Amino acid sequence: MGQYYDKEPQSASNEREISFDLFEKNITLITDNGVFSKNKVDEGSLYFLRTIIPLELGKNILDIGCGYGTIGLTIALFKKEARVDLADINTRALALCTRNAHNLGIKDRVNIINSDVYENIGDNKYESIVVNPPIRAGKVVTYAMYEGAKQRLIDGGCLYVVIRKAQGAESAAKYIKELFGNIEMLDRHKGYHIYRAIKDTK
Repeated sequence: MGQYYDKEPQSASNEREISFDLFEKNITLITDNGVFSKNKVDEGSLYFLRTIIPLELGKNILDIGCGYGTIGLTIALFKKEARVDLADINTRALALCTRNAHNLGIKDRVNIINSDVYENIGDNKYESIVVNPPIRAGKVVTYAMYEGAKQRLIDGGCLYVVIRKAQGAESAAKYIKELFGNIEMLDRHKGYHIYRAIKDTK
């Protein structure tokens, strides 16, 4: 049995539709076996979106580890002035993400990238990078997401992360603070911590 962070999931396909409500908008996405949170949008992503959508995220945004697109596509749906890049290693998730972008009518405002963490991101710079880290992939992968974010943010740009306390939120926050020199907990709910770190302009 493969994992959702594998490049090529081996599990038999079994597509389904899932829906969720956010700020009086109903959003439907296609999911499948072999991707993260295949049966419903995970609670961490939902709470993350409720926290960050009202914020000023800028016009160039990256969702690293995007899966089938829950976070990045929803941001693009609400932030019509933004261009959102979505990156993941999982080819099945990326195919779903592409279809979901089309179904939501936002395919012209998103760029979907097959990338092992930041491998294929290139020299792009972002005002915001959003991460719901693939905890099961281990610290080598998740911490690389935080490290690479600092290099790819503009000065004053922000990294946003959602992590459950039981899955190492406090140690991850400590590491991110070492990288960025700052970190702020924007909110917490049912064990999920929402953090923001700002790339210093110095």
